[in-house]
Amino acid sequence: MHGLGIAHGNLRPSNIMLTETFWCWLQIGEKQLLNSKVNPSNNFHNPSTGGLCSECCSSHALYAGLNLSDSENWQSSFYSWWRGELSNFEYLLMLNRLAGRRWGDHTFYAVMPWVIDFSVNPDENSISGWRDLSKSKWRLAKGDEQLDFTYSTSEIPHHVSDECLSELAVCSYKARRLPLSVLRTAVRSVYEPNEYPSNMQRLYQWTPDECIPEFYCDPHIFYSLHSGMPDLAVPSWAGSPEEFIKLHRDALESNHVSRQIHHWIDITFGYKLSGEAAVAAKNVMLPAATSTMPRSTGRCQLFNQPHPPRQIAKKNIGRIKVNDVDGKPLLTESNELDKLEEATSFCEKSWHLSPKYNVYTGGWLKDESQEKELLRDTSVNTSSREPDSSMNYDWISTIDSSYLLQNIEVDDDFVGYQDLLLWSQISSSKVVSISSADDIFAVGCILAELQLGKPLFGLNSLASYLESGVLPNSMQELPNHIKIVVEACIQKEWSRRPSAKCLLESPYFTKSVQSSYLFLAPFHLLAKDESRLQYAATFAKRGALKTMGAIGAEICAPYCLPLIVSSASDSETEWAYVLLTELLKCLKLEAVMKLVVPSVERILQATGYSHLKVSLLQGSFMQEIWDRIGKQAYFETMHPLIISNLCIAPHMSSAAASVLLIGSSEEHGVPITVHQTILPLMLSFGKGLCNDGVDVLIRIGGLFGENFVMKQILPLLHSVIHSGIGVSDVNKPEPIQSWGSLALIDCLTALDGLIPVMTTETIIKELIEDRTCPYVKILMLKDMGFRVLQCAAKSLIRVCLQIGPDLTALHVLPKLNELFDELAFSQKKNTCSVNLVGNMGVSRMKVGEEDCIGSRMELVLLLYPQFASLLGIEKLRQCCPTWLLLEQFLLRHYNWKWEYAGDSIQSGPDNIRGRRPSHNKGSTSESRPSKLLFNGVGWSRPQSQGKKVAKNLLSSKNKFEYKHPVERHVAISSSGMQEPWYWFPSPAASWNGLDFSGRAGGSKDELPWKIRASIVQSVRAHHGALRSFAVCQDECTIFTAGVGPGFKGNIQKWDLSRIDCVSSYNGHDEVVNDIFVMASTGRVASCDGTVHIWNGQTGKQISVFSESSSTSTRFVERDEDNMLHFNPLTSGMLSTPFHGNLYSAMDYLEFNDRLVVGTGNGSLRFIDVNQGQKLHLWKSESADSGFPSLISSICSSSSVKVHAEETISSPSWIAAATSTGCFRLFDMRSGKIISSWQGHDGYVTKLAVAADHQLVSSSLDKTLRIWDLRRNGTAEHTVFRGYSDGVTGFSVWGQNVISISRNKIGVSSLQGSTDEEGKHRTTPQHLYTADGESKNVSVLSAIGILPFSRLFLVGTEDGNLKICC
Repeated sequence: MHGLGIAHGNLRPSNIMLTETFWCWLQIGEKQLLNSKVNPSNNFHNPSTGGLCSECCSSHALYAGLNLSDSENWQSSFYSWWRGELSNFEYLLMLNRLAGRRWGDHTFYAVMPWVIDFSVNPDENSISGWRDLSKSKWRLAKGDEQLDFTYSTSEIPHHVSDECLSELAVCSYKARRLPLSVLRTAVRSVYEPNEYPSNMQRLYQWTPDECIPEFYCDPHIFYSLHSGMPDLAVPSWAGSPEEFIKLHRDALESNHVSRQIHHWIDITFGYKLSGEAAVAAKNVMLPAATSTMPRSTGRCQLFNQPHPPRQIAKKNIGRIKVNDVDGKPLLTESNELDKLEEATSFCEKSWHLSPKYNVYTGGWLKDESQEKELLRDTSVNTSSREPDSSMNYDWISTIDSSYLLQNIEVDDDFVGYQDLLLWSQISSSKVVSISSADDIFAVGCILAELQLGKPLFGLNSLASYLESGVLPNSMQELPNHIKIVVEACIQKEWSRRPSAKCLLESPYFTKSVQSSYLFLAPFHLLAKDESRLQYAATFAKRGALKTMGAIGAEICAPYCLPLIVSSASDSETEWAYVLLTELLKCLKLEAVMKLVVPSVERILQATGYSHLKVSLLQGSFMQEIWDRIGKQAYFETMHPLIISNLCIAPHMSSAAASVLLIGSSEEHGVPITVHQTILPLMLSFGKGLCNDGVDVLIRIGGLFGENFVMKQILPLLHSVIHSGIGVSDVNKPEPIQSWGSLALIDCLTALDGLIPVMTTETIIKELIEDRTCPYVKILMLKDMGFRVLQCAAKSLIRVCLQIGPDLTALHVLPKLNELFDELAFSQKKNTCSVNLVGNMGVSRMKVGEEDCIGSRMELVLLLYPQFASLLGIEKLRQCCPTWLLLEQFLLRHYNWKWEYAGDSIQSGPDNIRGRRPSHNKGSTSESRPSKLLFNGVGWSRPQSQGKKVAKNLLSSKNKFEYKHPVERHVAISSSGMQEPWYWFPSPAASWNGLDFSGRAGGSKDELPWKIRASIVQSVRAHHGALRSFAVCQDECTIFTAGVGPGFKGNIQKWDLSRIDCVSSYNGHDEVVNDIFVMASTGRVASCDGTVHIWNGQTGKQISVFSESSSTSTRFVERDEDNMLHFNPLTSGMLSTPFHGNLYSAMDYLEFNDRLVVGTGNGSLRFIDVNQGQKLHLWKSESADSGFPSLISSICSSSSVKVHAEETISSPSWIAAATSTGCFRLFDMRSGKIISSWQGHDGYVTKLAVAADHQLVSSSLDKTLRIWDLRRNGTAEHTVFRGYSDGVTGFSVWGQNVISISRNKIGVSSLQGSTDEEGKHRTTPQHLYTADGESKNVSVLSAIGILPFSRLFLVGTEDGNLKICC
């Protein structure tokens, strides 16, 4: 702005407008443009200088004539009001403005007091009808007794639970003028006009809130715009709304109110909002929730001392003044002087309400000649300077991209005090005009106020500074680095102040802030969102975000992401995709979770087709998301939304989602695919799942082979069919009956697609010989809907075509004889209800697949001719005793009779076309991209351009060679290898089928984990006890730590898909007590008293850390090319370690890739794994204690896996437990002990975090405890008893805690349900083998969770690894 020669001239916080993303805007009018290089004839908005609203505000006309001065003149306004020259109404409006209350925001609307109760016409000579202004309206409405009870019983003591003027009250007051949509949002979702108060007295009695200005100045508020809602009735003593407004306003300005109004100001804006005064006035408010919106809150305490009462008009009697109204005792001149002194003192103590930010506009120029000099200098300077090309605001094409990229710098460390001091001394770029210098002076004042929480200068302090150069005492309260910048900006000599550019380039602003400003300033000057998106994507593609670093990119992201989410056109989609991928690469994990993931979620949640959504569903982008946020976050945020895109009308989004799910299934493995993809899809059966969704199920079955289909999918389909049959009766209510019928159709469709995967023997065994043959069972139901019957009949024909005529005659027809008998003998009774198709002139008719049968008898037409073609008429007649009756029925109603026409029909499923007549009739398998699969295994082929999705998918058709799944399975078996995940059990045993009362979707909450306490697989892992687990993110690889040969520590790496040990690490001399996998680097940290860091792939040792006296760290050859010298840092709470101490426990701080380890003397050591350095040591016990207890377990708040809808942040605390049962909670940033308490009566075996405020602990004292860290002293906690032995460990998943105690496991809930006696108990139970015949008798020593596979691991004292479900 200064580069264009524009100086604001009146810069102050109230003139700075903030967007929701904290970008600042300034309003510029013609006055500022007169001497600039910008044409002042352009249409610039001239901001309003007075009042509480601008010209565009609907209430502007009401206040246009009021005597409202600027907020900087508050003192003069106060004196005017105090002397009686300014009305109560106008003064209260000024206080509203100072407090940040504003029109247009019903949450913090301008507030006025109720002064009468409307029962009688107000009369100053009578006390009747006047409101007591020394008490809040809330107190008058609720009563002192209720407020005292609320204050004494609330967790947070308070009297007032809402604002003095709530949004509900404002909208109710203005109900007759507001749109109905606003009333439905703010008051009640169902509009009922009779519920709104009909007259002023009822309105006053109904609300505990204060009044609004309109009732003192605007008669229109009484007149209703809505039919059905009558006008608001005025009291009987007022003839019309106009007369009421006059009388009501007169009451506000009356002497009766003027004598009391200061009490109301104290309650609403003054000292009775806080401290003992608020308690005495019963005015303690419930603290407001923290707002994420950058705006003033409206709830603001303006005064810290009692507000002076207003002077009442007097009349003179000689030198003595007598009260003009009630003739009270005479007041002497000395009393008047005391009141004046009181008012003056009040103004001086409230100087912060009249802050000073400017010198020039404050009237500090000495004479007119100096002002002319100012204007002359401004004119000369603006004509001699050219604006910075990078700041050209005209159009995107004029932005100097080279300048932008050259000046963007990567983020660096914070610059220290010396750098800022040097900058202030040698800075050469100074302001060139007084007006610009005045703006810089204001900037310095605002920076100071942001830090101090109060203005830097008032009227007197600014005058003193300009005269003597003495800075206010509050400058000493500023931190040194801010103090230097502020002093530079408020230099007494204006020519010594830095320019705006120099200030931006100062060390006060880090390189990331400077770079982000260079990027965002042109961004905001572009008028259209499309231009902004193109600008951001262009520079991001050229490396601007990467160059400015993670912090700079995080600053820019909130401005760019809304444009990405709202992109619509093809060109916008391309730019949005580029920008989103660049942000994903440049941001840190915390910022990705906080900013990028919610934006991607909103895109995927959009209904209907979205070009950008299709682009994001490509495998390449989702693979990047997976890599950045990790497996758990991916399955909690992205995966459910991918599945939800299959529950919509088929289009490219569903096709892309299906390809993605199919392509990633093999990488996920069988357990995760079953629980996270197949089960959620089946939960959507009957509830809008499109053809592509069913196709995912079919293709995954073909990918994993026949055994997978037989063991995992078919049992689940049988369960769904059983559930669907139970609710598909035509007599069931809607929509449950429709959901059940559609679920059956989805199941039959899936079975149709899975038949080619299975051998003939499997089909007969699983689908026909089974006593619950689904096809026959559905066909035999007399109350089943016709559409389901038709699908079942056609599906049965496909099965028969697959197995051939001989096996059909042997296995299928005997099961159908009962159906044929029923149809044959019931044809006479159903003749009148049969929906005739008409006379057919051909002997062999072809049933139209698109037509639904109209009666149960038409099953004869669907089944009998097809079986005749498949088996031959003679063989069919031999197998069907009622053949004659059935053929007579077909001849009579459909003119069908058998004619020999050569060979029977081709034995193949393709003869019956169409799979789901009820959905997507125009869709065929050839035109559905999701059936074309993908290249090979793993993730689907990367496709960066969403515009070419269909083309890319269709073009892969010719390249893809489909190998029959059965052949694939046979090839695996013949090679001698055991099929992966051969041991994984089907979840059907613990699944009760579909809940048709629920909603569609795939939320994990709809399918809770039912722990069966069953041992699925067991293997001997170690020679001695298995002590600890570490589970990799893919849940396919785990590490077990235990006792190896020679009683040394031994770590094994396992491939769970085949239960095979693939490698081991034997570098430990002692038994390993803790192990962690560092997902970011693939390294493993293990602890046996020393900490070993080693490569998880190769098993090669990288470094060893210990607290020995000779050397603190032993280094070995590393995998990296660049060797680092790992010297311990001298920083920390202690500079030297305790000699000879061993590490006893360990925790991994994922947010910064560090370890925190506990020692045998109760201290905590931090280790930087990347730098290979031991950091600070926190001592938790005094060194002179005789026998310090060792740290037995550690956890931090970073252990909590944060959901996408929550804000992810660095851990704020670390909890450590000792061998004596004592707990200590450390502040993560300072190392100070937040709290310490005795948690258990014995050795604490484990600590874990269940939520940011919940801590779970187990101990050898036979209890499991849950602690709420929000409660002071943590005295109240949940104790789970019922264990017969000590609790040696546990794992947390969701709301469940799975614990181990000797040879049993227990399941507890974090919600803390109690038994009949009101106590929390856990009932441990034995683990049984899968057949349920034998139980585990080995002592359990360790437990771990595979959350997405719905499995848990236990280790035993005899070295066994057991996989359980």
